[in-house]
Amino acid sequence: MNALQLFWQGDAVTQGVALLLLVMSVGSWVVILWKSWLLRRASGDVVRCIAAFWSSASVDEALRKLKAFDREALVTPMVVATKIEANGTLAAAGDKSQQLTRVLRDALHLALAKLQHGQVLLATVGSTAPFVGLLGTVWGIYHALIGISNAGQVTIGQISGPVGEALIMTAAGLAVAIPAVLAYNVLGRAIGRIEAELEGFARDVRELASSQPVWQA
Repeated sequence: MNALQLFWQGDAVTQGVALLLLVMSVGSWVVILWKSWLLRRASGDVVRCIAAFWSSASVDEALRKLKAFDREALVTPMVVATKIEANGTLAAAGDKSQQLTRVLRDALHLALAKLQHGQVLLATVGSTAPFVGLLGTVWGIYHALIGISNAGQVTIGQISGPVGEALIMTAAGLAVAIPAVLAYNVLGRAIGRIEAELEGFARDVRELASSQPVWQA
């Protein structure tokens, strides 16, 4: 008996659990493939952007170079944020060091939010998929035992078949959860490396901008 036959022979709960696991699997794999591509591109872009910035003669020249490298807009907003305008608002209050700290922190948070997008889904799938599969297993075993009790005479074949079919749901839950957990950890390490690069760059830019009175020129 194949998985499709098991699906059509199950009741609404069994079919719902199977469909939920399918949706979780498809969603997690879409995120895994998309984030793997994005983080690989972003990792190289950040390194090239930082190198291009420090090799520039001015901030305006650096911004022109960043347009070609910063495809995910992770570094450019941080440089643009340092061009603080004195507009008389509270955002422009305080000394320059405080203003730079605030704007760079906000730009860094936006960049990290882009990198973290999708991680919650992977964590959710990885932590809940085994329990969803277990629900399908328990429900399947319950119906199998009801069917066996109604049959009267019980044989090993009557027990092993339905129970084995129900246990498939547990295996399906694990098959959905394991890739999501592994991807969450691997992608999280990649995000951590990019985050360290951005934090170091933000700190260096803040120190440079604080010491340059003609930074806006």
